[in-house]
Amino acid sequence: MIDHLQEIYTTLRKNKLRTFLTGFSMAWGIFMLIVLLGAGNGLRNGIMLNFNDASTNYVQLWPGRTAEPYQGLQAGRRIKMDSTIGSYLEDEFSEISNVSPLISRWDGNFYYEGDYAPGVVQGVNTSYPKIETVKIYSGDGRFLNDVDIRKARKVIVLHSRTAGLLFKEKNPLGEYVTFDNVMYKVVGVYHDNNMSQTPNSCIPISTAQRIYNPENGYSQVAMLIDGLNTTKENEQFEGDLRASLARKHRFNKDDRSAIYMFNMSREFMQFKGIFNGITLFVWIIGLGTLIAGVVGISNIMLITVKERTKEFGIRKAIGARPGSILKLVLTECLAITAFFGYIGMLAGIALMELLNKMIGTPPPSTSEEDMVLFYNPTVEPQVIIAATLVLIAAGLLAGYFPARKAVKVKPIEALRYE
Repeated sequence: MIDHLQEIYTTLRKNKLRTFLTGFSMAWGIFMLIVLLGAGNGLRNGIMLNFNDASTNYVQLWPGRTAEPYQGLQAGRRIKMDSTIGSYLEDEFSEISNVSPLISRWDGNFYYEGDYAPGVVQGVNTSYPKIETVKIYSGDGRFLNDVDIRKARKVIVLHSRTAGLLFKEKNPLGEYVTFDNVMYKVVGVYHDNNMSQTPNSCIPISTAQRIYNPENGYSQVAMLIDGLNTTKENEQFEGDLRASLARKHRFNKDDRSAIYMFNMSREFMQFKGIFNGITLFVWIIGLGTLIAGVVGISNIMLITVKERTKEFGIRKAIGARPGSILKLVLTECLAITAFFGYIGMLAGIALMELLNKMIGTPPPSTSEEDMVLFYNPTVEPQVIIAATLVLIAAGLLAGYFPARKAVKVKPIEALRYE
């Protein structure tokens, strides 16, 4: 075995330039494959990082107005969602949990001792932190509780950006802010990834209903859904949900303007599907580049075999079996592809690691103002294993046809070859 390897090494050293050019095409192919996959992962990881702390399985409903008459009722009728909607939805659908009705008060300003900040007041219940991204760190107070809602207290949980504008470095807990001429006591400050210029601050849903919306019901309803794992299942659920609400509120289930619906779970699945398509496309491009390298190596090996025709004829004349010649050519080709392929692979991994250190972004929990687009552009171990298998297959494929030609060499014709 050692003699065999030494023979291959000697042969490759005789044609250094040819060996280098042969190996370079393979190194470049695997390098581009790793770089493309790493860049695709960086884009995927960056976008997915923005969803890290957010629920990706929630549905949000907005009541609207009917666009057509139904069962004797006129078009233009406003759909009203009242306090029964939560229990109704959870009773009707086993997939639904943590329903939170919402009442929003837009286009307002918070005031505190001469300072003001634009914002939105949103009435919520205690399920809201499970649906939306709500983080309250140690020392930042608490979220709303059942007592706040039962007693309709005038308390508020400010968004961190709003609190920063109003209180600067001062601790806002226990202070009072004014919104729409109503004073609220600050009981907490929460953080999320909301990049809006007017982020939501939360008050008890009961308080919001008394002050801002005593007759008109809820402006939105948010809920979590579980057990829906495919786009088809989500579409079926949406249809069933719309049909159920149509029966409850008496409108045509095909009347889209009566109830507006946003299903984050389905959107998220479609989003992941797009990235799976991008990953497949990257593999196709990378493998195409690699195949071009394989073709180049195969052509050069064919030339090499032709130049060594006399050598192979002599080997056969002194008793060499066809299998030994086949093994020699395949091993030689595999050695070139493996050596240079791993150089290309290591270069690609090194470039991705360098890129990760240069522009890698910390998780968004450290900064809610920045949206991450590119993060951790590295390649997973399973991809490296797959690339190794591709290298072996490429080496065998590149050497197969030249090896077959070498085996078919006839000793008499080979000895006459000049």
